[in-house]
Amino acid sequence: MPHFDLVIIGTGSGNSIPGPEFDHWNIAIVEDGHFGGTCLNVGCIPTKMFVHPAELADAARHGKALGIDAQLNSVDWPGIRDRIFGRIDAIEAGGRQYREGPECPNITVFAGRGRFTGHKSLHVDLHDGGTAEVTADRFVLAAGSHAVIPDIPGLAAGENQGQATFHTSDSIMRLETLPASIIILGGGYIAAEFAHVFSSFGVQVTQIARGKRLLKSQDDDVSVQFTKEAAARYTVLLETKVSGVRDLAHGVELQLEGPNGSELLQGEVLLVATGRKPNGANLAVEETGVELDGHGRVVVDEHQRTGVEGIYALGDISSKFQLKHVANHEAKVVKHNLAHPDALNSSDHRFVPAAVFSDPQIASVGITEAHAIKAGIPYAVKVQNYGDIAAGWAREDSGHFLKVLADPATGLLLGAHVIGPEAATVIQPLIQAMHFGQTAHDVAKKQYWIHPALSELVENALLGLPEAKA
Repeated sequence: MPHFDLVIIGTGSGNSIPGPEFDHWNIAIVEDGHFGGTCLNVGCIPTKMFVHPAELADAARHGKALGIDAQLNSVDWPGIRDRIFGRIDAIEAGGRQYREGPECPNITVFAGRGRFTGHKSLHVDLHDGGTAEVTADRFVLAAGSHAVIPDIPGLAAGENQGQATFHTSDSIMRLETLPASIIILGGGYIAAEFAHVFSSFGVQVTQIARGKRLLKSQDDDVSVQFTKEAAARYTVLLETKVSGVRDLAHGVELQLEGPNGSELLQGEVLLVATGRKPNGANLAVEETGVELDGHGRVVVDEHQRTGVEGIYALGDISSKFQLKHVANHEAKVVKHNLAHPDALNSSDHRFVPAAVFSDPQIASVGITEAHAIKAGIPYAVKVQNYGDIAAGWAREDSGHFLKVLADPATGLLLGAHVIGPEAATVIQPLIQAMHFGQTAHDVAKKQYWIHPALSELVENALLGLPEAKA
């Protein structure tokens, strides 16, 4: 049974931990899937590589209000797909080859599925059919999350029950051909981004959500506006449940229960995008004494330590923020703390931003207005419309906005929520202001703002907030 100084489970952000400071350690890396984790292979990077051509394909729709009469002639789906994964698969293979090669003499890679069997003892079912038993002084749990499949007859195979053909975000991007129609189950950001991509490529999209709005975790005003625009682009079925799924000769059929009663819906392809769940239970972390919370997340402290000495966790397996930039931040904290156990760093989760790369684009940081009201937090609010700045006029923009919330006593920002062009970029000065404790009026008044640029949305919103009382 080989014993290591450190075992890292997962090669997403966890793969960034080995470095020169650990060259004297004997390190093992355990990976059950693709090297590089969710972001590289089935998440952030490939989805955004699809989003950009989708924006180009959808440009004709936005041009009509500006006097541009254009049309989309065709979409080369295999060409788009192969360009994307030709690059990503090469990066994945290169990452694995590097860790297995002579450049990393102190690292052993175990390609297989690991499960704890005892205190700091890991059993690995190797992909080549063998097994390995691994122990270590230290572990880093960075095994990410997996797509959730709801308990719907026809999706989860059970006794006397077949399984219908469906895709998750893990497989939908590798379709052989572009379908004529797609049904997307889910109302969150994954569903929103794929609805945007396929709709832009001319696919007939039907999105099904159980709630009254799409993207309901966003600020209420943002969620309402997005739902309105999505419903104008493709079919959106709200307050609708799926009670059964079955295969057809050329697609799938869903039994729906919604506001209009029971009905059947047919489509060529079904995408299940109902969220992701941490992989802690799959690793049987309880066997090594690590605790899971009620959401299945590994419990960690501010230093990313679990309750077991020498075992750390980071990323989707332990964080409520299933975001690559959060996992990268936590990996840096873990890397430092492994090297400097007597001078620990803490993770900073105060102001975690996120974006939805749909159309319209959405970005957010900090608390929502509904949260402030519910928690009794005093706040001032300003909503700045894109259409009221020059760059918005140029686009004939309608309905999009930036909402900022600030502490009326101090002028410090509490939250920001954007829906509209380049939202993920527009919001960045507000993220910086929150992290560095800058007041709204200091940010607005003590620097130049390029005119006419989308950044003036931020300037005008901040100027619209009342001066701090203190």
